[in-house]
Amino acid sequence: MNIEDVRNYCLQKQGVTESFPFGPETLVFKVGERLFLLIGLDTANRFNVKCDPERAVELREQFTEVQPGYHMNKRHWNTVYTDGALSRKQLCEMIDHSYTLVANSLPKKLKQELFGNHQANENA
Repeated sequence: MNIEDVRNYCLQKQGVTESFPFGPETLVFKVGERLFLLIGLDTANRFNVKCDPERAVELREQFTEVQPGYHMNKRHWNTVYTDGALSRKQLCEMIDHSYTLVANSLPKKLKQELFGNHQANENA
């Protein structure tokens, strides 16, 4: 996946916005008001995604392309390299997981506004 693939994949999800809150070199994707993916325009071969801590450890042990989140809380964030052995499906699953974790942690009122009576899910 290149940066444009990542961008298009993120933007198709419900309630997602993109912005540059950390400066012009870091593209940030948020669901509601919370970020779920960051990608550097100068280092577009990797992105940071939120991850369940236990799953984060498993992924890091299984794939060299998954590292503790660079400049992020290492327990909850992974840096994922897109130019290695991970398939598009695996990369999308990591993006989906991050999106779902963040979307499901939003305040009830905001979730209602974004999703109606449906919760965010891995296929959203």
